[in-house]
Amino acid sequence: MQRGFFLSLDGMDGAGKSTQCVQLADWLRAQGRDVVLCHDPGGTEVGQSLREIVLHHRGEIALECEALLFMASRAQLVCEVIRPALERGQIVLADRFLLANVVYQGHAGGLNPSDLWQVGNFCTGGLEPDLTLIFDLPLDIAATRRKPAADRMESRSDAYFAKVRAGFLAEAARRPDRCRVIDASGDAESVQKKLCEAILHLV
Repeated sequence: MQRGFFLSLDGMDGAGKSTQCVQLADWLRAQGRDVVLCHDPGGTEVGQSLREIVLHHRGEIALECEALLFMASRAQLVCEVIRPALERGQIVLADRFLLANVVYQGHAGGLNPSDLWQVGNFCTGGLEPDLTLIFDLPLDIAATRRKPAADRMESRSDAYFAKVRAGFLAEAARRPDRCRVIDASGDAESVQKKLCEAILHLV
């Protein structure tokens, strides 16, 4: 059986990524594709427990601990959901993956991005998306789209999110074979059209 295709969507909070992820899964299924949709962190019982800690814990969490909680959730997701689906020949569509760790805790947080790639590759057994679509938009637009009741990650400063945006664009430029930037500043319909066009001949 032919291996499936692994696609991830990533980018800044407020870019509409999660909504677009669900809509893209629906579009692929309408084309007759067999799709497994998952979110990172989370996606498994263990992962969901870790997600609650990393996004909603009220006390301080060391940045290294935060990064490793994401990594642990992803390791379980790969083992329990993603690898089996790819082996069945399905399309896996992930709402975030390792790139988010590299950007949020690395480029924006101050940890070494190379170290995070290395730890991440260990946790996933070297598995990475065939293609990552990165949602990009200006900071002021992203701020207006973020949920009012922000979680730990979403409540950080504008300076932090400026580094997040720069980190995503830097990684996209460094890995053009694996990443594609999508302008997410338009309305939902126009962004969805760009997503479909980006993957039409790949899956």
